[in-house]
Amino acid sequence: MEKILKPDEILNVSLDVAETKAGGGFVKLLVLAVLAGAFIAFGAEGSSIAAYSLLAEPSTYGLGRALAGAIFPVGLILVVIAGAELFTGNVLIVGAVAARRVSPGALLRNWGIVYLGNFIGALLIVWLIAAGGQLHGGADMLGAVTIKIAAGKAGLSFSSALALGVMCNWLVCLAVWLAYASSTVQGKIAGIFFPVMLFVLSGFEHSIANMYYIPAGILAKSNPSFARAALDIGVTQQQIDGLTWASFFGGNLPPVTLGNIIGGAVFVSLAYLAAYGLKKKNAGPRVVDADSLRDEIRKEW
Repeated sequence: MEKILKPDEILNVSLDVAETKAGGGFVKLLVLAVLAGAFIAFGAEGSSIAAYSLLAEPSTYGLGRALAGAIFPVGLILVVIAGAELFTGNVLIVGAVAARRVSPGALLRNWGIVYLGNFIGALLIVWLIAAGGQLHGGADMLGAVTIKIAAGKAGLSFSSALALGVMCNWLVCLAVWLAYASSTVQGKIAGIFFPVMLFVLSGFEHSIANMYYIPAGILAKSNPSFARAALDIGVTQQQIDGLTWASFFGGNLPPVTLGNIIGGAVFVSLAYLAAYGLKKKNAGPRVVDADSLRDEIRKEW
């Protein structure tokens, strides 16, 4: 029978998991982080393939985002169920730091290793997708939409990217939180699916997903046929020219990453810690010797 945890019980599970993650060895964290980056990239490329024809047209853009949102959650489902280390999910470790169960140094170590591993895993899928010729799908239209998505992300202002990053990881960390609540695979999948679908549908910004989307767009724009097709669906030459590694590392990734940290740490981990506090562990039966018992009786009388 499925056991559904109460919110305060989810909090304690989250703190236990955070403590374990923060103590992970370098090789283990890096390998699992590479896998997580690849899993999220699989979700990103799959959602693009499913929805590219709808995303290419303004009149069907919302429907395209809905379809993309139905596919993308596979990435986080793989992370949680198969087991991997995802930076945006590991933002929840902040709660364990606040509870003094994890040191700030251990938090930053985890984040550094996992962020790097996620980037490696995402780039691996970018390279494999390009090498496999996937972007030629739909008479080069998939390559064009890949450029459109990436250019839109690279062109965001700092404040927009920050705000969209906050809302994104608020939902992503809630998805992880709901997965902790269930004891069954089916329950975990259901808990993950709807918040992640909502963030993709809404067009929020996920730093690790962008490690696939923007590099894939930069790679796609180097192909003249993809670039011409992108112009045909309304992407401007200025947007294409602005899609660079500099705009990725300098313009998109920093504010989105910061927003992801704020969204998950403040509005999920720290919010629930403030609401429920720390549940005291059962200390077990008290053992009192005869002399101590006599002293307590004298004090009472």
